[in-house]
Amino acid sequence: MKIAMKQAMQTVALALAPLLMLSACGEQAEGEPAVTVNLGNPDPAIAAEQEPDVKAPEPQVASACKPATFEGVTLTHCIADPAKHRIDMALAPRSGDDFGTLKGWAKGVDASTVAFAMNGGMYGDDLRAVGYFVSGSDRLSELDTGSGDGNFYLKPNGVFYGSGGEWRILSSDVFLRTVGTRPQFGTQSGPMLVIDGKLHPEITENGPSRQIRNAVGVDGKGVAHFVISEAPLSFGQLARYYRDELKVANALYLDGNVSSLWDPASSRMDGRRVGPILVVTKKADQ
Repeated sequence: MKIAMKQAMQTVALALAPLLMLSACGEQAEGEPAVTVNLGNPDPAIAAEQEPDVKAPEPQVASACKPATFEGVTLTHCIADPAKHRIDMALAPRSGDDFGTLKGWAKGVDASTVAFAMNGGMYGDDLRAVGYFVSGSDRLSELDTGSGDGNFYLKPNGVFYGSGGEWRILSSDVFLRTVGTRPQFGTQSGPMLVIDGKLHPEITENGPSRQIRNAVGVDGKGVAHFVISEAPLSFGQLARYYRDELKVANALYLDGNVSSLWDPASSRMDGRRVGPILVVTKKADQ
């Protein structure tokens, strides 16, 4: 009887042994995740789902304006190239929010089309241009050949004008004698800074008057150079920058103290009071 029972128990133990071995091999330590390793090529669908969503960087729009330094003064130098740009005149709004500012004028403008804009001449209490002013081939103000006080009447003053891609600066008396066809744009201001490669005879080397100032000059290739100072400087310094650094034959002072620049590419928007505005826009293929 004992022998038979012992044999039966041995038989049961032998039957259960494989099951116990399988159970021991299938256990995992508590807290350890099960990891599936795929040694072949991954499923493309799964790989696509796991790929991070990386956006292409936004293209950077190059500014037409660059920093410069002359005789210790920081300037901003903006270039209008006839191959890339057009130039026209505008007037700052005389009412509403931000009246008399570049910001007020820019509210109705597509910024992507603008290379830059800058105050473009002197104005009266009504923000209208003093002297010759043509916008979109419409003459809104006649050439002023009179005399008076202030920078505008420091003779010779001059006219910056052009049609299509031909831009010029002439002293007002030469403009009156030689230009018979109305240009697409034009603005009169004063004084001339550089006349036929020479400094204006009334401008001293380093006079006592120091202001934030801006001006325009046209070089021998027909490229227009707009300069605005970032710190006060004298007429002489600004004139020498055009003559000695930019080597232009003629340069025209635009204004001082109110000098302002809108450069959409750098998000710069100056807020000083302006009247006439010189607008440099991009050609369609740029």
